[in-house]
Amino acid sequence: MIVLTGREFRANQSKYLGVARSGEDVVVKSRAGSFRIVPIADSDIVIGKDDLSESLYKSLLEIKNAKEGKGKLLSWEEFRHEMER
Repeated sequence: MIVLTGREFRANQSKYLGVARSGEDVVVKSRAGSFRIVPIADSDIVIGKDDLSESLYKSLLEIKNAKEGKGKLLSWEEFRHEMER
């Protein structure tokens, strides 16, 4: 485990991100608290506010169209199967 200050992390950010990616624990201590740097997997969802708004809008349009007979909504099982792909 590597424990370092926020200043040291900022000065050598790429180095410590690489260390975390290789599997070693990296802990950054600062006045705001202590934080562990952990890489996320490709399967983890990272979505911005604009992307979320667009996704929600498209979903609402899909529901509206299905109610108007212009499309079909997936059942819960169909939805789960689709998400597992």
